[in-house]
Amino acid sequence: MSNITSIEMYNILKIKLGDKEAKALTEYVESHVEKSLEKEIDRLANKEDLLKLDVKISDTKAEIIKWMFIFWIGQVAVTLAIVFFRK
Repeated sequence: MSNITSIEMYNILKIKLGDKEAKALTEYVESHVEKSLEKEIDRLANKEDLLKLDVKISDTKAEIIKWMFIFWIGQVAVTLAIVFFRK
């Protein structure tokens, strides 16, 4: 798909539709594209969003490591209890 500027679109439409209609249609398309971009810009991540995400990932990573050590300590305690009470 080729990129076309609003001036090129206006010139093409002017030949087919006339000056007034081409101008109106070109302005309509430009405003529609602008409104679509404004809607989509809210969905994009900015630097603050990425920083918040980085902090959340770091916090989650720390929580996982903490719980892994707690689990390992529990496993060692159970293993030692089995070894000592088995005798």
